[in-house]
Amino acid sequence: MYRLLRVLARGLLVAAAVVAQAQASSGYFEVQKVTNNVFALVGPLGDRAPENLGNNATYGVVITPEGVVLIDSGGTWQGARRIHETIRSITDIPVKIVVNTNSQDHRWLGNDYFRRQGARIIAQHKMVEDQQARLDDLLVRLINTVGERSLAGTQAAYADEVFENSLDITLGGTMLQLVHAGQAHTPADVFVWLPNEKVVFTGDIVYTERMLSVRPYSHSGSWITAFETLAALEPEYVVPGHGHVTTLDKARRDTHAYLQFLRTAVAEFMDGGGDLADIGKIDQSAYSDLLNYELLNGRNAQQVYQELEWE
Repeated sequence: MYRLLRVLARGLLVAAAVVAQAQASSGYFEVQKVTNNVFALVGPLGDRAPENLGNNATYGVVITPEGVVLIDSGGTWQGARRIHETIRSITDIPVKIVVNTNSQDHRWLGNDYFRRQGARIIAQHKMVEDQQARLDDLLVRLINTVGERSLAGTQAAYADEVFENSLDITLGGTMLQLVHAGQAHTPADVFVWLPNEKVVFTGDIVYTERMLSVRPYSHSGSWITAFETLAALEPEYVVPGHGHVTTLDKARRDTHAYLQFLRTAVAEFMDGGGDLADIGKIDQSAYSDLLNYELLNGRNAQQVYQELEWE
């Protein structure tokens, strides 16, 4: 296992023969048409698994006469190929640009596949630093969730172009604005705004239908600010990082309101002398309809408690 991890981390191809054998149907993506040239590829809401090849997220496709812009490239090389198969069911136009919205595996470990198809990769510069720093951890997690067979062929490929706070790109007459509004689910989350279409691809700044996860590398306070930055654009269509295309009101309820509630509830718990060992006593049942509630609500409260200790 250790030897396999070292090989993967060095970016070497593994088990090429397995790749050919493991090709799977793209049927598990739910393709949602957002506007005439914009689509969402909605992956499973559950965890990474061999069947989804690490693609347990929502991806974005923007079609222009000069090429496709893909929002996030998938969790593995094979996952990227499955995304590409799904794109080909919509259009024959090649993918020219891939935008990474954060440093989690399912946002960027398919970069190598699309670079080999001729695509240019764009990411925020701190995001690339985090991708590099956490690569070994990401690969270990993928081995444990999707398995070695589904991970075969995967190698790290970092952005060809990086930016700081924002970057405007235009392809085939379609303008996209890439915005880093601060740390949210990861240290360098990015959302993608299409001003003419009034569509925002949020990455993991927005979760719907599924409870968000506050991680040690997250920051719940800055996450709220990042959400408010994209909400100020008043999008008509919100494509979340997890979940189906939705409205801003739904995004507010499942993400923004939950984060505000959590920070307030944990702060009141702390002010009342509550100890971290009893953090599970906070009642989060108003959000029990969200997938993974039982798994994540206590962990989220614990992480916010530790965060607020330093504020």
